[in-house]
Amino acid sequence: MEDKALELAKALHAAPGMASVAVAGAGTRAIGWLLGVAGASRTVLDIQVPYASRAMVDYLGSEPSQFVSADTARALARAAYFRAVRLREGGRQPVVGLGCSATIATDRPKRGEHRCHIATHHATGGATFSLTLDKGLRSREEEDALVSALTLNALAESFGLADDQDRIPLGLSANERVERQDAVFADALDALAAGHISLALVESDGAQVADARISDAVIMAGSFNPLHDGHEKLARAASETLGGGLPIVYEISITNVDKPQLALSEIRRRLSQFAGRAPIAATRAATFREKAKLSPGCAFAIGYDTLERLINPRYYGGNEARMMSALWEMRNAGCRFAVGGRATPDGFKTLRDAAIPPSLADMFIEIPETSFRADISSSGIRGTA
Repeated sequence: MEDKALELAKALHAAPGMASVAVAGAGTRAIGWLLGVAGASRTVLDIQVPYASRAMVDYLGSEPSQFVSADTARALARAAYFRAVRLREGGRQPVVGLGCSATIATDRPKRGEHRCHIATHHATGGATFSLTLDKGLRSREEEDALVSALTLNALAESFGLADDQDRIPLGLSANERVERQDAVFADALDALAAGHISLALVESDGAQVADARISDAVIMAGSFNPLHDGHEKLARAASETLGGGLPIVYEISITNVDKPQLALSEIRRRLSQFAGRAPIAATRAATFREKAKLSPGCAFAIGYDTLERLINPRYYGGNEARMMSALWEMRNAGCRFAVGGRATPDGFKTLRDAAIPPSLADMFIEIPETSFRADISSSGIRGTA
């Protein structure tokens, strides 16, 4: 088993992609195999062993209903995936999260089953492998080796190494069988709609990138129903005001604080407006606070009406402290807001007319009226269509 495992680890390191791994209860030998051959730095982003229950809760962010279960393995894999998204360089390489939740033989008798659950999570799906071990058949070391072999096999499959000849033989008894569950999504948008990922970037040529990191860019957020000239002019004016040269990325959230989630067909329809024109990110970030978490270091292009909502405690449950906390969180993420004016019954309103908290004034930049003025809205266009 050892030689086959090291061969598979070498093949993993030669394949495209990177991984973050979390194993609890067993599967630790897989860590040695992964790190025991040259090239591990090409594959391994992070390995965690949240062994104690408190460590598991800390890693997941909440206490699982059962520490050893398929659901917990999937939660570990999901957490590992989003950790990999944060850790990868460049923000575009494919990444995989793997989680292992297991209980095996120890130095005292166990009443329950010896079992393991291993899950993978990647951009367009994942798989869960569950195995109940033939209790008493193997020593603790042998059980850990078996769980480790299944762990490395699962990781290899998620990297596209699917040939049976590459796998580590498990040597299962007649009473043992690996049960499998798969999650498969057609593309990144399908995965986003299901809540499997947080962001799907659609390039102007239609290519999709899951959970791409968007920073050092101007983000123009909107519902784009429809996309109109005002959106594009505001985005360009923001880029110019901020020094020019910053790339422009549009963003649409499929979730809304007050409305049901957009249907996938409607998402695709709205995104189709950007084909051949500009990249657009579809997200599940309904608020600018959530958008800032996904895109630290970016600048948002907004109009005066959006600014009024952003700095009004009414939109934070009437809680000014909550509003300030959200604004500071965005400031600490390195985000800025380029603000375009808006024609109102009381005249043309600009950043100077807004009650910006003094401590956060430098987070907001005014777009001159000479650079942008568009007295148009999507609702107005729909009303005249």
